[in-house]
Amino acid sequence: MTFTERLRSPAVVLDNNLTRDEARRRAQILAVDSYTVSLDLTVGEKVFASASTVRFRCNEPGATTFIELIAQDVGRIELNGADVDLAAFDGGRIWLPALAADNELRVVANCLYVNTGEGLHRFVDPVDSEVYLYSQFETYDAHRVFACFDQPDLKAAFTFDVVAPPHWEVVSNMAATSEPAGGDSRHWEYATSPRMSTYISAIVAGPYHVVRDTHGEIDLGIFCRKSLAQYLDADEIFTVTKQGFDYFHQAFDYPYAFGKYDQLFVPEFNAGAMENAGAVTFLEDYVFRSKVTNFAYERRAETVLHEMAHMWFGDLVTMRWWDDLWLNESFATYASVLAQSEATRYTHAWTTFANVEKTWAYRQDQLPSTHPIVAEIGDIAAVEVNFDGITYAKGASVLKQLVAWVGRDAFLAGLRAYFRNHEYGNTELKDLLRALEEASGRDLSAWSKEWLETAGVNTLRSSFAVDADGAFTSFRLLQEAPSDWPTLRSHRLAIGLYDATDAGLERRSRIELDVVGAETDVPQLVGVRQPDLVLINDDDMTYTKIRLDERSAETATNRLGQLPDSLSRTLCWAASWDMTRDAELPARQFVRLLLGNIRSESEVGVVQLLLSQCVGAIYNFTDPAHRAPALRSLADTAFDALRAAESGSDHQLAWARSFIGAARDTDHVAVVEGLLAGTHDIPGLTIDIDLRWSLVRVLTALGRLDDAAIAAELERDPTAAGQRHSTSARASRPTAAAKAEAWTTIMDDPDLPNAMLGAWIAGFSSHDQLPLLEQYRERYFERVNDIWESRSSEMAQDIVVGLYPSVFIEQATLDRTDEYLRTASPPAALRRLLIEGRDGVARAMRARAKDAASG
Repeated sequence: MTFTERLRSPAVVLDNNLTRDEARRRAQILAVDSYTVSLDLTVGEKVFASASTVRFRCNEPGATTFIELIAQDVGRIELNGADVDLAAFDGGRIWLPALAADNELRVVANCLYVNTGEGLHRFVDPVDSEVYLYSQFETYDAHRVFACFDQPDLKAAFTFDVVAPPHWEVVSNMAATSEPAGGDSRHWEYATSPRMSTYISAIVAGPYHVVRDTHGEIDLGIFCRKSLAQYLDADEIFTVTKQGFDYFHQAFDYPYAFGKYDQLFVPEFNAGAMENAGAVTFLEDYVFRSKVTNFAYERRAETVLHEMAHMWFGDLVTMRWWDDLWLNESFATYASVLAQSEATRYTHAWTTFANVEKTWAYRQDQLPSTHPIVAEIGDIAAVEVNFDGITYAKGASVLKQLVAWVGRDAFLAGLRAYFRNHEYGNTELKDLLRALEEASGRDLSAWSKEWLETAGVNTLRSSFAVDADGAFTSFRLLQEAPSDWPTLRSHRLAIGLYDATDAGLERRSRIELDVVGAETDVPQLVGVRQPDLVLINDDDMTYTKIRLDERSAETATNRLGQLPDSLSRTLCWAASWDMTRDAELPARQFVRLLLGNIRSESEVGVVQLLLSQCVGAIYNFTDPAHRAPALRSLADTAFDALRAAESGSDHQLAWARSFIGAARDTDHVAVVEGLLAGTHDIPGLTIDIDLRWSLVRVLTALGRLDDAAIAAELERDPTAAGQRHSTSARASRPTAAAKAEAWTTIMDDPDLPNAMLGAWIAGFSSHDQLPLLEQYRERYFERVNDIWESRSSEMAQDIVVGLYPSVFIEQATLDRTDEYLRTASPPAALRRLLIEGRDGVARAMRARAKDAASG
């Protein structure tokens, strides 16, 4: 086959990888000065023209190396004025001959648009047929657009120019000027950027709707597709943006480095957002076209601030290699929550952090694939499965503990020195530790080994004795570690003592202390009257699982909703959820605890997350013989809360979504049908377009709506979002034909866009449709290796994770996975994903056994 056919073939993909050793060697001999990149986006629907000029130095003249490029074809390669044989291009790399001390390389090529979100993504809006483009280069996809040394520590200055249709907006990292280019096109030229890594360069183009503003000397822009413009709440986004800049400028004492700041909501994005310098791209689902709760706005604000924090952590100062990805992601996560809690209206951001990020971290850290925060990353294939709960959430949790350990002032002082000393450069762990040690005066080598260089999560519980008067005669904290990761860490934490009163649970006192080793005596509590609730890690200062003593657990079960602070409530909720996942607490008991206390929860985000955990507990951890009554209890509670909630409130919407998702019994399903038909009215609850799709999806999965009904709904909402919703509904139909259609489309259509792939996967599997899915367990293992080899990294991961037969919580799933791992010898990244899927099934089996044994 030709190279173009090879690129497009569903059976073959390039070995698009780079090893750490290759990157180190290249960085030893090269220093890149600049890229000049010219793109012509008017060539056609499949390809665009790319011309790049790279100026770089070689400190070993005569050495040879390579530069990356993926292209349909290469028209010219010129090194230092001499043509290079086009055979030097092998499809993924251009092998360069002997280099001079100073070099200029020019490469002219035709590159391919993608629909997988990896490279330059092309999307056609079904509403108006307009074309929208955006780039996504992290971790290793800039060379899909222009020839480059695609690794983070070969930074350079970038100068882009672009030819595009005249009615388009074209955005890059820096400010632009434009003029007519002759014919039906316009030429955009961009200022030269500061030194930065290839993966944060960017091009976004199309007839985007834009709203502009300024903040001091920073020009601001917010972009979305024209068909979404009516929903764009630019003022709210600008408010958070300005609050973030003010906060980070004061905290970091270093000005924003990239001139203007554009935020672009783009279609079919693979992640939440990407920190391209000066041109941040976001998942366009953050443009809310229907009513959402305040929790959705809070999470969007966190994402806005997370990407802004990257302008310092990652863009200004960048990790040398992907081993230190946490230097980007952990810091951005921690800084965004800190800014949220102190500079925006989302003052309970640390509660959400404990609910979302730390729950994610605890789950990831208990998988067989857990790893230290500072991970060993041998190649790009390894890092692409490492954007996980360790790198983001555990790292941020550990940073919160570090702040408690060294003090906030010293921590910020260290960061300020770090930015000044390494601006526009690359760093490793040792560089950060040195800055923090100098600022705090503390040796952090032992702390780093405990927290950053070992894996696993500890568990803390109390051990005490009381006298006849109810006072503690002894009190100690016991620390445990899993056998595979036996590190016992040093913690700075607080213990809260809570008493039951007529006004609720009130904190009588709080003590702060250092916990070291397996046992830590707490002499401050000797002689103190035992409270109704002892809350270890009050205020959530450290990263650890906690267990409640018997009296505290009983208090939480009966009165958790009476705790006055959302963070303390969250810690109790989290302890109960951990115990359920660890098969220490029967799932039905967790469900009763949750349903008995959740209506007292004031934070709607906590309510939404707890309801999600309740569903997970019912389907994954409850003995199947008791699933139906547990699900009915959830639906009954949700329906009662829905009717009792304040009209039009966020809580009403949260309860409505929970009720719709849990409806299975005839009377509940009749209400859902009435809501869709408009014959059942709940005052204040608007059945807007996205809530309507929720109703359609549930009724379709239950067999209550046919294909014609789905088609009618798509006609009502013929947007990109509507297409995704209708696709998920079609995949969820309870028929063999529907499952076969979904399976064949997912597995055999290599041109399926990423967003539509996700929609098919989302509707395919269901605990309620096991007989229909049984045949696909074996078919999954028959195809998984081919999928891994033939699809791009993002698409392969989506399929491998999304179709793993996790709904079959039984020994046969474990056995088949083990057999595949033993006989197929899959690549390390694929092996990791399968082991993680297997662990989820094994954990669910243990939890179900615990629940069944509880009677």
